[in-house]
Amino acid sequence: MAISIPTRQLFIDGEWREPVLKKRIPIINPTTEETIGSIPAATAEDVELAVDAARKALARNKGKDWRSASGAVRAKYLRAIAAKITERKSELAKLEAIDCGKPLEEAAWDMDDVAGCFDYYADLAERLDAKQKAPVDVPMDTFKSYVLKEPIGVVGLITPWNCPLLMCAWKVAPALAAGCAAILKPSELASVTSLELAEICKDVGLPSGILNVLTGYGPEAGAPLASHPHVDKVAFTGSSATGSKIMASAAQLVKPVTMELGGKSPIVVFDDVDLDKAAEWAIFGCFWTNGQICSATSRLLVHENIADEFLDKIVQWCKNIKISDPLEEGCRLGPVVSAGQYEKVLKFVSTAEQEGAKILYGGVRPKHLKKGYFVEPAIITNVTTSMQIWKEEVFGPVLCVKTFSSEDEAIELANDTIYGLGAAVISNDLERCDRVAKAFQAGIVWINCSQPCFTQAPWGGIKRSGFGRELGEWGLDTYLTVKQVTQYISDEPWGWYKSPSKL
Repeated sequence: MAISIPTRQLFIDGEWREPVLKKRIPIINPTTEETIGSIPAATAEDVELAVDAARKALARNKGKDWRSASGAVRAKYLRAIAAKITERKSELAKLEAIDCGKPLEEAAWDMDDVAGCFDYYADLAERLDAKQKAPVDVPMDTFKSYVLKEPIGVVGLITPWNCPLLMCAWKVAPALAAGCAAILKPSELASVTSLELAEICKDVGLPSGILNVLTGYGPEAGAPLASHPHVDKVAFTGSSATGSKIMASAAQLVKPVTMELGGKSPIVVFDDVDLDKAAEWAIFGCFWTNGQICSATSRLLVHENIADEFLDKIVQWCKNIKISDPLEEGCRLGPVVSAGQYEKVLKFVSTAEQEGAKILYGGVRPKHLKKGYFVEPAIITNVTTSMQIWKEEVFGPVLCVKTFSSEDEAIELANDTIYGLGAAVISNDLERCDRVAKAFQAGIVWINCSQPCFTQAPWGGIKRSGFGRELGEWGLDTYLTVKQVTQYISDEPWGWYKSPSKL
């Protein structure tokens, strides 16, 4: 049965509001290339309204409604949101599939993770109450000291299009758990489920102004949000180029930012592995989410002793990937998100070939699909470290391959990148895996797998992949400030100056 896109407005102060300039952006289904609806296009005028609503929401009832409410109060809302997402799982997954091209089964898995994320941060919100006034040992018995953790305030949350609702949850759930008010700006290429999150928050009675959702273009909505003087923090997931611009604008106000940016992550396969198991992880690590994932292990480093046989296996596995309409049962690779992204991916492949690399498999439109932004997964060999395909993030189903002869060479090649988000090693020698894991310059390391992600574990990178951590307790801490409170407890006067009464 066909699913229709709900027609929504901007969500500001608990209500649906038409954009001030009344503009809208068409939604293009990447499978059919047809327009299937539209989203509102926010501008700086709408940002002003949302920021004002968020600040008033935090001040309401002297902060008792949200900011200063107990974690247990906030947890009730987070659990209600999780329950609604679970209730609407099937519908939300279908909306995501037609909005961004994500295979339906993968989108359904994402919805489970979204609900799990809100439930997890509900637990942490409750635990936050017990952590207040945590004592600090000080060396003078005339003082006692403790720490308060308080919400940072109004936060701007800017999210990407590859895992639309899940990336929103990674930011919205901990921000609300901490007691912040949030303004969410999802990517204009995949905003549908973000607007449904707003509807869910309205349904569960989330206090008005605590979550505001502004859809629109980056320069028109994201930029004024990031630079707004009354936004206390910005959390961004997206490209390194955009991240740099946000950091520059935030720096003018000494505003804290969290950055989860691009990647060009390695997967190192040694010569002692089960070839089929390793091959499946190698393609999953790069082609999951249609290859559009910042942590994709898109640089395959394989030991020269097994390279030819392993690449034969990789090609066999790729031929078995079902590329289809994401709503079809068993789809494992859908279209990339847009015409622009489609052209970008194909350009990367053609440039690699022009620079002397070999297209071992794929990198073209599948013959059975005449419409849609589909790209057959590409395996590129004969790659050198000076090539664009080795150095730059593609954000599409493209795997480049290089061989190595020693552990030291593998580590050197793995770290030969300006990025540092993820890295994977596959070997039956677990001591070697531990050595390599320690040597990787990355924020996330996988051993004998690639891409597993758990709400409880920290997520983030180093180098030009950004800084700060999402998920786990680290994800909550990023929306909290730490206040030291120290009390003088002696009955004796301080006695540093001579008392006038004793002169």
